Amino acid sequence: MFSKLTAQAPDKIIALIAQYAADPRGDKVDMGVGVYKDAQGRTPIIRAIKTAEQRHWEAETTKTYKALIGDGVFISGMRGLVLGDVAADRVAGAQSVGGTGAIYTLLDLVRTIEPQARVWMSDPTWPNHAAIIGHLGLASRSYRYFDAETREVDFEAMRADLAGAGPGDVILLHGCCHNPTGANLTLAQWEEITDMALAQGFLPFVDFAYQGFGDGLEADAAGVRAMASRVPQMLIATSCSKNFGLYRDRIGAAMVLCETPATAALARGTMETLNRVHFSFPPDHGAALVASVLSDPALRADWVAELEGMRLRMLSLRTGLADALRREANDDRFDFIARHRGMFSRLGASPAQVERLRAEHGIYMVGDSRMNIAGLPEDRLDHLARAFVSVGL
Repeated sequence: MFSKLTAQAPDKIIALIAQYAADPRGDKVDMGVGVYKDAQGRTPIIRAIKTAEQRHWEAETTKTYKALIGDGVFISGMRGLVLGDVAADRVAGAQSVGGTGAIYTLLDLVRTIEPQARVWMSDPTWPNHAAIIGHLGLASRSYRYFDAETREVDFEAMRADLAGAGPGDVILLHGCCHNPTGANLTLAQWEEITDMALAQGFLPFVDFAYQGFGDGLEADAAGVRAMASRVPQMLIATSCSKNFGLYRDRIGAAMVLCETPATAALARGTMETLNRVHFSFPPDHGAALVASVLSDPALRADWVAELEGMRLRMLSLRTGLADALRREANDDRFDFIARHRGMFSRLGASPAQVERLRAEHGIYMVGDSRMNIAGLPEDRLDHLARAFVSVGL
């Protein structure tokens, strides 16, 4: 049986991690891996999470299973964080194994209901979107999103492509901090896509992995909430990896907004069944910590404050790098870096230029030139600017 296996293409991010680790240069820079890093290059444990973890350890008396659907306090807290005052009885929520697990659960739900559904993705998008859609055997299409010349959203092209979507189609959108480009829809553009969903009958599906990393917790959710207030149904996958720093604990939530509470109950039951076949009972630890932070006013306030500090640090790094590049290049062609939001921007380098940055300067980024802003060394922005310009950018 196993002789029929074929070699799998290596994951580019994992390969980049190994390549970086093997590089002996002391001045190397990791701008590839998609995790938040502080000024010391560490991925910190958020203070409120650490406090909640200590409390949980002291109070926990059993390791028995929780509900199949997950921790109810966690699910309720995440629903409020993402959707605000959207009617709770219209939302079916389920705990998932990270944001990736939420995407998988929701796409499996789509496949259960409509195996012939087409899932539309932005071009470009996070590579795992296509991998999951293909693994589940769903059809896919792409819509234009990013203008490589202006480094901004090409909304006219996006709208033109989505004009071909209709009932039975699922439109995958990035809630904020688009990965890999950092270029986001405006609130007015969210409203236009909502108009199209209502007129054409397609189902919006929002991947919301970076709430709080863009313009703030509330501002980042504005487009998602505006859409949810108007459409009869939508899907939302959310992650606690970035904004709660719970990368290795793999905590996320899958949400289904339905037209009626009765339909939401059916969706909840189906996701419960999907949880059962995907992984049985979900893990408790990370969900319990998030539930504690969101339900305790003091912990929540401390979390919000630390998250805001992380966001502002990334904005400062964006501005600092854009300024350094303006000085080095003597023009404003890199100003888009300051306008983008979240951890990522696509620099616009060719694969050959990316390789030169690695070989000549020890600067590591993904081959499509997606760079992790949080990986920037704030005391070496001028050095990075010189390196970028030296390879022809």
